[in-house]
Amino acid sequence: MTRGGGRLLWIVASFLCVCLATRIGLALFGDGHYSVREWGRFLTIGLLFDLAVLPWLLLPWGIYEAVMPKLSEGRLPDRWERRWALLWAIAYLVFFLVLAAAEFAFWAEFDSRFDFIAVDYLIYTHEVLGNIRESYPVGLWLAAIFGLALAVCWRGWPRHVDEKTWGWRGRWGGVALAVAAALLGFGAINQDLADDDPNFKVRQLSTNGIFALAHAFRNNELDYDRYYPRLKTDEVAAKIRALVRQPNAVFTAAQGIERKVTAVRPPKKVNIVLISVESLSADFLGRFGNTQGLTPELDKLADRGLLFSRLYATGTRTVRGLEALSIGTPPTPGQSIVRRPNNDGLENIGEELAEYGWKPYWIYGGYGFFDNMNAYFAANHYRVVDRAEMDVEKLPIHHENIWGIADEDLFSLAIAKFDKEHAAGNRFFAHVMTTSNHRPYTFPENRIDLPQKHREGAVKYTDWAIGDFIRRSADKPWFDNTLFVITADHTAKASGKTDLPPDRYHIPMIWYAPALIEPGRMDRLMSQIDVAPTVMGWAGLTYTSRFFGYDMFTLERGRERAFISTYQKLGYLKGGRLVVLDVNRKPQVAVGLPLPTGDPAPVSDQQLIDEAIVWYQSASRMFRSGLMREGVDDDDHEPRRP
Repeated sequence: MTRGGGRLLWIVASFLCVCLATRIGLALFGDGHYSVREWGRFLTIGLLFDLAVLPWLLLPWGIYEAVMPKLSEGRLPDRWERRWALLWAIAYLVFFLVLAAAEFAFWAEFDSRFDFIAVDYLIYTHEVLGNIRESYPVGLWLAAIFGLALAVCWRGWPRHVDEKTWGWRGRWGGVALAVAAALLGFGAINQDLADDDPNFKVRQLSTNGIFALAHAFRNNELDYDRYYPRLKTDEVAAKIRALVRQPNAVFTAAQGIERKVTAVRPPKKVNIVLISVESLSADFLGRFGNTQGLTPELDKLADRGLLFSRLYATGTRTVRGLEALSIGTPPTPGQSIVRRPNNDGLENIGEELAEYGWKPYWIYGGYGFFDNMNAYFAANHYRVVDRAEMDVEKLPIHHENIWGIADEDLFSLAIAKFDKEHAAGNRFFAHVMTTSNHRPYTFPENRIDLPQKHREGAVKYTDWAIGDFIRRSADKPWFDNTLFVITADHTAKASGKTDLPPDRYHIPMIWYAPALIEPGRMDRLMSQIDVAPTVMGWAGLTYTSRFFGYDMFTLERGRERAFISTYQKLGYLKGGRLVVLDVNRKPQVAVGLPLPTGDPAPVSDQQLIDEAIVWYQSASRMFRSGLMREGVDDDDHEPRRP
């Protein structure tokens, strides 16, 4: 065998062996309960994806071999070339093993191969690399990987091979062949081959990490009209008006969804604090059946406040939750609107409350450059406050990690801002976003009875910090006149055996205001996009709305629905069923959530599919055409008073 051929086969074998071990390891690392057919499928299809990626990895080596001339065996140049080639082999194997380790870490966090989240993480390297350093023994892992690669290459790298080499035409012909194979592989193999299985995890195991990352990069922003099922424009325009209507709202024009919402209760001159808790799944709470005692404070607040028991997050990312809570729109495919261009001046709850004299705040425990959060809220009428203002307020920091300050310190910062607004005679609306319930799951010592660096400990610490915040707020003069809305941005994990498992999107919401609301429970199905209009309705405000969401206190029985999504798959929950819209696929209808006793008879599958299309097609087109931007009300230039 020629010099280049023996080395090439070694690299090929190394890559395929690492890919096989990774695929088997990920299968066992999860629940590992797969049938013989499923094992055979993801091992076979996975090999095809590995082979599609392989030529791209071989190109650098092929070029090296093409430019390296034949050397006289035993001479100094030959000896140095052999050493240099060994370093190449070590680098290749280290890369393969580091990639495998990264896949295991990503799978542990998201139950998935690399996807659009990994693409985003390539942009925010400071936070992500810091998170990795704080979450894992990176030095130990790298040392182990390098040691393993060195040992394998030292023993297995082909040193004693025939020094014959092809001529320059043969060598560059090999490079051309690798280029052709690389292009053919990515042209002939596509993600649909992996996705053609009902089990979500089988589909994930059927692909390759590098291929999945490239696929996510190419599909990170999706044009709804190009990839998803559509209805005629006139039909959509009429149907979306029928879907967003409510008894106390009148459309302001013959087209569009802008409507004048008339208050049905007296106005309330109150402060409103909306807390988005990082990754707070409903099943962490004792009120939803958890027996680990992770949320004693939230469970007490649920008993003393108004618990919304059937609220569902729209997505799996913080920015998706912020989008739903602020502008009340169904998720659009690809990136959240928070991350997109032309997202300024959107009609949102902060802007609407500001028209009535509230001072809107966005308060975040980290640096808001991450995920474009500060830029988004600043461009939409919020006063932006993040980690940097701890120094301005001269507040102590009890703990911080790469994502931000501890939640108790975040709440101290929020209280400082609330005190100043109250002293100035102003009402405030604050959207507060926590960070502690995020890997690496670290927090101040001596707060709870669970260890650091585990999800359960972070959940219980965040719960403690919320309870501490409420207790400290209770001593403030503004407390009795403040509504605290405690919810989540998304759940801890949203993946399961199906694409969109509804139970993995279930989040809690608690309204707490002892002087303003009676304890109770709202058991109606509800989406995150309904939170803003429900708050506005409770506050007794008459306003012009472009929200897609409902005021749940005035919505007729039987019209409840929720939206759940990944970056690509769009789900619509209604009537005990789930409609899934996907790229270049026919809509699917599956079992959704249990239908409560007494709810109206469900509509047909086709009617449900049409509704899902109307919601998503309308939201996508309205954002792209600028129709989500705020209108100019007659009295926009002067704050209205309730």
